[in-house]
Amino acid sequence: MKVAVVNSVLTGVAQVVLETDGTIDASKEKVTVSGASTATLYLNAATSFKNHKDVSKNPEKEVEQHLSELEGISWKEFRQEHTRDYQSLFNRFSLKLGNISRDTLPTDARLHAYQKSPEDPALLALYVQYGRYLMISSSREDSYPANLQGIWNQELEPPWDSKYTVNINTEMNYWPAEVSNLSDCHDPLFNMIEECVESGRITARNHYGCEGWVLHHNTDLWRGTAPINNSNHGIWVSGSGWLTLHLWEHFLFTRDEDFLRKRAYPVMREAALFYSQYLIRDSKTGWLISTPSNSPENGGLVAGPTMDHQIIRSLMKACVEASGILGTDMEFSSMLQEMIPGIAPNQIGRLGQLQEWMEDVDDPENKHRHVSHLWGMHPGNDINWKDSPDMMEAARKSLLLRGDEGTGWSLAWKINFWARFLDGNRASELVKMLFRPVPSAGKSMGGGSFPNLFDTHPGGGGNLFQIDGNFGGAAGIIEMLIQSHIGTIDLLPALPDAIPTGRTAGVCARGGFELDFEWKNGELLSVEVLSKAGEKCHLRYKDWQMDFDTEKGEVYTFNGKLESIN
Repeated sequence: MKVAVVNSVLTGVAQVVLETDGTIDASKEKVTVSGASTATLYLNAATSFKNHKDVSKNPEKEVEQHLSELEGISWKEFRQEHTRDYQSLFNRFSLKLGNISRDTLPTDARLHAYQKSPEDPALLALYVQYGRYLMISSSREDSYPANLQGIWNQELEPPWDSKYTVNINTEMNYWPAEVSNLSDCHDPLFNMIEECVESGRITARNHYGCEGWVLHHNTDLWRGTAPINNSNHGIWVSGSGWLTLHLWEHFLFTRDEDFLRKRAYPVMREAALFYSQYLIRDSKTGWLISTPSNSPENGGLVAGPTMDHQIIRSLMKACVEASGILGTDMEFSSMLQEMIPGIAPNQIGRLGQLQEWMEDVDDPENKHRHVSHLWGMHPGNDINWKDSPDMMEAARKSLLLRGDEGTGWSLAWKINFWARFLDGNRASELVKMLFRPVPSAGKSMGGGSFPNLFDTHPGGGGNLFQIDGNFGGAAGIIEMLIQSHIGTIDLLPALPDAIPTGRTAGVCARGGFELDFEWKNGELLSVEVLSKAGEKCHLRYKDWQMDFDTEKGEVYTFNGKLESIN
């Protein structure tokens, strides 16, 4: 059975092949199989889309090619190959978090039980692995990155058009990629970023008279980069900066200098070049500021939102470090080093809060779901306990003022915030909120989870599926167990009382390290460190610290006090 779809831009074909030992009766409305012991359906589809500049592909030929590749392959063999492919990624990482007494409950009942008694740490492990399943299934080589619904959309006119909103949502989709050992799944996002560079150059030149490239708060399959929708959120210039830092994070986790040289640094450099020309000197303070822009999606069109400055400063610092590693582009690096100290710094306001804008105008009654000015402490490291504890305290005050409630992705971000604040119990409370059972229809409310664990976002008078909370929540749970954003691998930095016992294997840290570690009654028992790049390792647990040189491919083993037991 074959169905063709035609519109003004794309053509498409969907075909179902049915294999059965029974009798088939087909009509326009339905297909009936009778007298059968087995029935196998193969669904195949293709469109004329080749890339964002070419829609000349022949979908009929594509479908025929796909089907020809199945000739001579039994269903059993097909499934075995699929399983092998999937497990080659999934089995790299494991997480066990103790009590599994509720594993026999249906998921919807398990979510309800968690609200009454969150003594189900295994549900957190399941949620992490579910997030990894979603990533493996929606972001693979030769495909496109997971959008706002991943790939799970059944609507011709989906919520938010199934686009890529890059003021938080698209980036959040990829927070678990490196740390949960799915670095390969990051690649479709890198491809999209590289495709946006070309159109982003045009936008930078036409809108701002700047070199380099820029992307505003949203893009789609066609790689648009210009301001979109309304000025109160659409004129936000830091999408390119934030996305580009994903390339840098990939390098930090893998230490792949070839990737840095050929793919990451050229994109990073062009993004930084744009900002170096876009920033202007503020007449009141003398600082370099980003204007016009927004603090997504809060406060309207402004001059100098804090988030912009955090992203731009972080990108420029990354470019300087990358230039030094590669031994190239020293003149550009020197120019950035001169600019960085002049960028408007983080500021503490009258409430003891981290200011969201240049002016001290934060409203303590504002409970907006975006907490954009905290970007510098997560996912960035512009603010951290080591270098700027006063700013960390101000960021904590901002988060307390903003409150716990939020949509699914907002709750997920707050889990990561509280993990970075080293408050595992507060992070655990946000996990409980993320696990709130939400019916498929009904009154709009904050975030929660559908019975299949899909994350929810209120909209259209009910609750809609949006996948970013799944990925962000998975990353946040891991963030409680391991952090490596300030040069040291911290073990169990925000371990909540709810998960006193556990084991993880295959978890990754910046510096090119893969770790297995185990804890019991809230105390670390042992840790193994595999060095993938031969870098020096800085390991810390509570008051114990171990710094040691490594060789690529070697494993180093320590007890709970980080004493070597090799």
